[in-house]
Amino acid sequence: MSRMHRGPLLSAGVLLGVGLGGFVDGILLHQLLQWHNMLSSHLPPDTLVNAKVNMFWDGLFHAFTWLMTFAGLVLLWRAGQRTDVPWSTRTFAGCLLGGWGLFNVVEGLIDHQLLGVHHVRSGPSELAWDLGFLAFGLGLLAAGGALVRAGRHDVTPRGAPVAR
Repeated sequence: MSRMHRGPLLSAGVLLGVGLGGFVDGILLHQLLQWHNMLSSHLPPDTLVNAKVNMFWDGLFHAFTWLMTFAGLVLLWRAGQRTDVPWSTRTFAGCLLGGWGLFNVVEGLIDHQLLGVHHVRSGPSELAWDLGFLAFGLGLLAAGGALVRAGRHDVTPRGAPVAR
């Protein structure tokens, strides 16, 4: 059997995970629960002008997550055209979880801790919420890594029936 290349599937899954994880954050925490906006620690959305500025930055954030998702789909489509890329549900699901975890850890460290532009949920327990967000991200990274490792020996080529 020819050499299999997991890289294209790994890249696609991670980018899709980053994008979809960002959408979960933006839709759930920004829009539905309204716990924070991108700049809510510096510009609380308590006036119309501040709310509009926050909405603009939330839009840029959603544009970023859309671009990551789109790039992941492009890479997944390209991987699907290659017969040397093994189709592994464990590898792909692990990369999705890992990408989401990577998003949470990077966003949590940079936006919540380093820049302080917003917190998961402002108030007396904001550090606990921020640390919980980071812990959830680290858990996703660990679970994703375990799935990727479990799928490293999956070598089913594209279009072949999956062994059950």
